[in-house]
Amino acid sequence: MSSEFPIALTIAGSDSGGGAGIQADVKAISASGAYAASVITAVTAQNTTAVTAVHEVPADVVGAQIDAVLSDLDVKAIKLGMLFSPLIIGATASRLAAYGGPVVVDPVMIAKSGDALLQDAAVAALIAQVLPHATLLTPNLPEAARLLGEAEATSPADMAAQGQRLLAMGPAAVLMKGGHATGADCTDVLVDASGVVATLTAPRVETHNTHGTGCTYSAAIAAQLAHGLSLADAVTAAHAYLQAAIAAADQLQVGQGHGPVHHFHGRWT
Repeated sequence: MSSEFPIALTIAGSDSGGGAGIQADVKAISASGAYAASVITAVTAQNTTAVTAVHEVPADVVGAQIDAVLSDLDVKAIKLGMLFSPLIIGATASRLAAYGGPVVVDPVMIAKSGDALLQDAAVAALIAQVLPHATLLTPNLPEAARLLGEAEATSPADMAAQGQRLLAMGPAAVLMKGGHATGADCTDVLVDASGVVATLTAPRVETHNTHGTGCTYSAAIAAQLAHGLSLADAVTAAHAYLQAAIAAADQLQVGQGHGPVHHFHGRWT
């Protein structure tokens, strides 16, 4: 394959409704001009209103999928989403140790419907085994608060401070996502050891169709890193892509609950 179309690998759960998880990742990576490979960690029975069942893929099968992809494909970036259990986290982390490219970690814990996507026992394993391999950690405000054992940040300054504390867990950089905050604008804060690298602000879009925004954002960042962009430029490009996908979400009219964003806005309507 031409280097014009680099390969990005997503390791995440499957969303049968197609709006989040592996399905959202593949769409976002493809829309960002990269080739998407995938490793499925869990199969969820899910739509826009609820997650009704979760089937964990055996950890050895997750590891075998990763080995199969990395032994053959020239993967330029990896995105991690739903890892679900300590066993899957261990199988994934052991492969990350030998991978030299950028790794984007989206610490998926709760679905948009409120259903759990990470076992309580897996949080400590995620912190100890995965975060030290992260080029970028992309928590939303509730996820950051849970990782830190703190209350949710309520301002960009609080977000930056929490991001700095998350750096102590091992990631090289943290993107604090402000979608769960209130107000007319939505602000994300990118921090690394040097301090605040970028603050990205966009008008909040009045829509209930935001299913899969976190998956989409992190996958788009991974795709841009696969293209060779710097971290700050990759985040900026992915942020613009996501905001346009949210703005166009109501065109899709998918499901009766929180519908998906429009991953292919500008390509088909």
